[in-house]
Amino acid sequence: MDSRRPKLDQYRQIVADLLQRHSLDKPSFGDIEVYYFADPVHDHYQVFHAGWNRSDRIFGPLIHIDILNDKIWIQYDGTEVGVANELVDRGIPKEEIVLAYHPPQWRHLGEFAVS
Repeated sequence: MDSRRPKLDQYRQIVADLLQRHSLDKPSFGDIEVYYFADPVHDHYQVFHAGWNRSDRIFGPLIHIDILNDKIWIQYDGTEVGVANELVDRGIPKEEIVLAYHPPQWRHLGEFAVS
C-alpha cells in the first residue's frame, strides 16, 4: 500500500470541503452562478463564476487548485482571505502548499513551498 495515500486522501478532502464552501458564496452583483468542479482522479479542483453583470459577460475562476507531486498547488486565488491561509488553518503545513501563481524564481522569498 502507498504510504502517501492517507495524506493525499486527507488533502483531497480538505481541498474539496474548502472549495465547496466557497462555491456557496454568490457574488452580490449581477446574475452570476458559482460552480464547483472537482476531478479527484486527476486532482484538479475549481470554483468559477459564469453569468452576466448587466451587459458584461462574467466567466472565470475564483479558485483553482491542483494536487501535484504530493503537494497542493494553488494555481489561482481570487479570494480576499487567501486559500493558502485557509488550508494552513485546516492543518496543512506551509511546506506542502505551493503558490503557483507566483513566479518560480520568487517563491523562495515566501513562507510556502517552492515546488
